[in-house]
Amino acid sequence: MSATNPRPQNMRAFLVIWFGELISMLGSGLTSFALGVWIYEQTGKATPFALTVLFGSLPAILLAPVAGPVVDRYNRKLVMILADTGAALVTLAAVILLMMNALNLWSVYLIALFGSVFAAFQEPAYQASVTMLVPKKDLTRASGLSQTGQALQSLVSPALAGVLYLSIGLKGVIFIDFATYFFAVGALLITRIPQPAAGASGESGQKTSMLKEAIFGWNFLRVRRGLFSLLIYFALVNFLMNLSAVLISPLVLSFGDAGTLGVVETVSGVGMLLGSLLLSAWGGPKKRLPAIVGFISLSSVGLLLMGVRPSALLVSSGFFLLMFNLPLSSGTSQVIFQNKVTPEIQGRVFAIRSMISRSMMPLAFLLAGPLADQIFEPAMRSGGWLAVTAAGEWLGTGAGRGIGVIFILSGMILLLVSLAAYLYPPLRHLERDLPDCLPEAEDPAGVPANIQEAALP
Repeated sequence: MSATNPRPQNMRAFLVIWFGELISMLGSGLTSFALGVWIYEQTGKATPFALTVLFGSLPAILLAPVAGPVVDRYNRKLVMILADTGAALVTLAAVILLMMNALNLWSVYLIALFGSVFAAFQEPAYQASVTMLVPKKDLTRASGLSQTGQALQSLVSPALAGVLYLSIGLKGVIFIDFATYFFAVGALLITRIPQPAAGASGESGQKTSMLKEAIFGWNFLRVRRGLFSLLIYFALVNFLMNLSAVLISPLVLSFGDAGTLGVVETVSGVGMLLGSLLLSAWGGPKKRLPAIVGFISLSSVGLLLMGVRPSALLVSSGFFLLMFNLPLSSGTSQVIFQNKVTPEIQGRVFAIRSMISRSMMPLAFLLAGPLADQIFEPAMRSGGWLAVTAAGEWLGTGAGRGIGVIFILSGMILLLVSLAAYLYPPLRHLERDLPDCLPEAEDPAGVPANIQEAALP
């Protein structure tokens, strides 16, 4: 791979790619919402929701050690094009299954699984490309825009999917999703993405085995205690949040209908959008680590609110608070890594980062359904062992109240985890102890290839 060393002048190329991915994300959001409603109509249980999310996330975690070296070794633009094309073909397969009246739960699981395979390569390629497209001073705003895209997905897709599901059915919704991939691929085809100055192996410029390159990404993070402890913190955060998040649809549908669910998710999307816009306009906090812990602590309060009562107002308010703080914490964390990791190795490092931070999510998905369906929901029914305690008096009994207990427990534990994280010195002093790899005066693509040795311990 030939090295290039252009200097980005503005964010134009990034905005083109961002817009294409935004349209595709909106389409994916339509499918996600519509399939959720379809699954609940077919089963009426929480476990199929959890299994769908599990199959949709596990490959991305397991393939991270392979995806990272691929992103650093090969052209990142090509990787994204192939990944988006593969995801489009998976979506088309879902349409064909519906036309044949052959869609069932197991085919939904397989669709989620293969979609996750392609996402495993697309995500680190996109994240690593941002550093090559955007000057350092604009990285936080670019991160905010990426979070804005996710927020718009949460805001627009549920409301639109609820209408489309009733008017054109699941088949029509998924076909629209398929069409949106043309925007993502088209944006990539017309945009030039600079490649980092170093070759696939980083310092030597000589290609090594995929295993060695994956190990490189792991070792890079392992010896930097601050970065590694931040990932462990996020692994715990992701576990606790997803233990509850995977149960949002059954929680709302226990006392409302698809319209209520659409409203709740739309309100959450407004929260995420406002948080993302705030990050983009603000530029982020100067002391990023304390801010991250604070944002996540506020998200935990949102979890507590969501579990208190079977009320669309309370669930919407809690979900709003959670999602408002999510882009602030995620976007701020992304900038820390972009500043601390040189562009030529970001594919490997970001992929391992993703693997570690999401490592406990499959456990959350596996536990959520059984905890709800077999333990806490029966316990909070009239006469259940938990319903006859103060919990039943405070929270109420009946359908969905066991899921409410899970939300409350997750929020309380998350608050304690955040306090412990802040009290851990290597994490609290991360920004002070580990210098930035990009000087303020340099754009990311203009950094000398050997700066890694000079800047990083």
